[in-house]
Amino acid sequence: MSTLPAGRATAAEPRTLLCVFAVTDSPVPPDVLARTPGHDGGGPLRTLAAGEFHLVVQDVPATEYGEEALAERLNRPDALERCARAHHRGVEAAGAGPVVPLPMATLYLDDGNAVRAVTAREASLRALLERLRDRTEWAVKVHGPTAGGAADGEGAADGRSYLRRASARRRTERETREQSLARAHAVDRELRAHAVAATRHRPQSERLTGTSVPQLLNAAYLVDDARREEFVRAVGRLAREAGATGLEVIVSGPWIPYSFARLDTTAGTGTVEVVA
Repeated sequence: MSTLPAGRATAAEPRTLLCVFAVTDSPVPPDVLARTPGHDGGGPLRTLAAGEFHLVVQDVPATEYGEEALAERLNRPDALERCARAHHRGVEAAGAGPVVPLPMATLYLDDGNAVRAVTAREASLRALLERLRDRTEWAVKVHGPTAGGAADGEGAADGRSYLRRASARRRTERETREQSLARAHAVDRELRAHAVAATRHRPQSERLTGTSVPQLLNAAYLVDDARREEFVRAVGRLAREAGATGLEVIVSGPWIPYSFARLDTTAGTGTVEVVA
């Protein structure tokens, strides 16, 4: 989890803190906010005006979302998952137009500090919202074999023969891995031609993917909505071609463009330090 750098509060401890989920330049429908639950124990989601921007925010109890309490909460997997889901709901609620999701658990002491922090970044926020307008994120993952499956074989097991077989097995596994990675990277190169921007994330572990087949590519693409069908067709074709070589290509989307909504992390005044 990433958070905005912050300074510590020096005044008396506040009763509530302000959690900011996202920034948009489009009005957020009140009925969407009314039916969207936020963080546990907090008030209803609401909008906060900050110059030309609209912030989706929630008042949360300081006793549960202050620095130490939040750090303890986010160290518990079940609580971390609930916070992540609540954060995503808050970001989605702002999605009537382009939206810049803020890092999870972006907390300010009050409305005024949040407004000052956002308006201080007016130019960069405006540019980022324009970049994301009418564009969405698509995730593509490639899984495939990285071992050739060579066996030791039968017959005499003298030391020299064993070493030859072991060397051949390692060579086959290395060649299989290199070929699989090259095919996955070729998928990435072609999809970039259909996207405005692309980024590669660290491949996910087997624990996260739920499969023992290694993940060779974990990429995200920012795609013009007008080219959505073209992108999906390209993924489908590449998936069929990759399937013939033992690779699996998985696509999901469209998503809010988290991977491409990175804002500078210069601290705004009045934020609360979060340790996680």
